Amino acid sequence: MSEAADFFGLSVPFLKHLGVKAEMAEGGRSRISLELRPELLNSFEVSHGGVIMTMLDVAMAVAARGQQKHPAGVMTVDMSLNFLRSAKGRIVAEGKVLRGGRSLYFCEGEAYDASGELIAKSLGTFKLRRLEE
Repeated sequence: MSEAADFFGLSVPFLKHLGVKAEMAEGGRSRISLELRPELLNSFEVSHGGVIMTMLDVAMAVAARGQQKHPAGVMTVDMSLNFLRSAKGRIVAEGKVLRGGRSLYFCEGEAYDASGELIAKSLGTFKLRRLEE
């Protein structure tokens, strides 16, 4: 998974635009990363919260989808997020399946800054898409 925005063989234009890199997805876990650029910063010159939220949403969704290598993908049903500190430089987001069933997966995500400090923590619920959706 080395090509930008190549998540399970899918092209995701928004992630490509952001510059998100897929690093790892296996066994209900995932890791993605992003090098911050000036246009992704807020007025305080740190990462915009929307960038971090997007990364955590994607990291958890990739973990959920990868748990069963579900061909139709997943949809976010619910997501909560706590910002713990601001970030500059490289951001790494990791997703992990906490529990999965026939149609719903419960996940957690964590985002780290370039120094390895935890910057945000999230919980999410994801629904497996039916093939005909």
